[in-house]
Amino acid sequence: MSHARKERWTAFLILLPSIILLGIFVYGFIAWTMRVSLSKWDGITPDYTWVGFENFHRLFSKDIGGVAAIRFRIDLWNTFFFTVLFLLACVGVGMLLAILLDQRIRGEGVFRTVYLFPMSLSFVVTGVVWQWIFSPGTASRPRGVNALLGMMGLEQLQWRWFTSTESIGPFHLALIPVIVAAAWQMTGYTMAMYLAGLRGIPEELREAARVDGATETQVYRRIIMPMLRPITLSALIVLGHISLKIFDLIYTMTGKGPGFVTDVPGIFMFETTFQGNHYAQGAAISIVMLLMVALVVVPYLVTSMRGEVER
Repeated sequence: MSHARKERWTAFLILLPSIILLGIFVYGFIAWTMRVSLSKWDGITPDYTWVGFENFHRLFSKDIGGVAAIRFRIDLWNTFFFTVLFLLACVGVGMLLAILLDQRIRGEGVFRTVYLFPMSLSFVVTGVVWQWIFSPGTASRPRGVNALLGMMGLEQLQWRWFTSTESIGPFHLALIPVIVAAAWQMTGYTMAMYLAGLRGIPEELREAARVDGATETQVYRRIIMPMLRPITLSALIVLGHISLKIFDLIYTMTGKGPGFVTDVPGIFMFETTFQGNHYAQGAAISIVMLLMVALVVVPYLVTSMRGEVER
């Protein structure tokens, strides 16, 4: 056996336990969940009677799905708005903070630590803390932000926050506090990525542009921003898949909210499967969530693999 072939077999044997565990506990359970979603399992006792895509049909048809279909439609809209606004907040604020830190300000290390600190917390902790902050209280005893507004004499700005049922079209305003909490935790991540990208751009490029008469705004718009596109794409993919399967933050902070105003598919799946014991329906919701994440992640992975092959 040649030395190269021996090294390949050694590498394969080292990776084999991980491959087996991955195959069983990831792809094996995905396959089992798909099988359950196509069954009639509704209750504690397993029932694998084949019903095809009936459970999926119930999620998207009000005629046979009833309240579940209405709730799932609301969940999809909530996920869409949450994802879009969450990404805009994280990318926009993260880029702004990175640009400010890139100016070599005094105490940069302290600011980096402060901005990155929320990432060390779990979404559960973040949800509990921001629930205290945005808890509206009552008219006579306001709490959190409402109490602060009352102290400042701005009672007219007091609001019901995540308990509000107000909406603009399909967008529920109660999602705003949730988006703020999620962006607070993940903005440091995008800041760190953009700061690393900015520090990787040669200073000679910026100086050459300035010598040619470019303003600082033009330097960023024409040179720096295009060079940061791969970082932006990576940040959007990572944050996008987090937002599409969000559960713990919203569950601890608001739950599904009044009238499902802060409900998402993850909460719906949890309550359907583990509280209602509707395992087939819960599995169908899980598969829909998997497909949503796959639509974001798979194209990125395919593009990355093609780029590696071309190199």
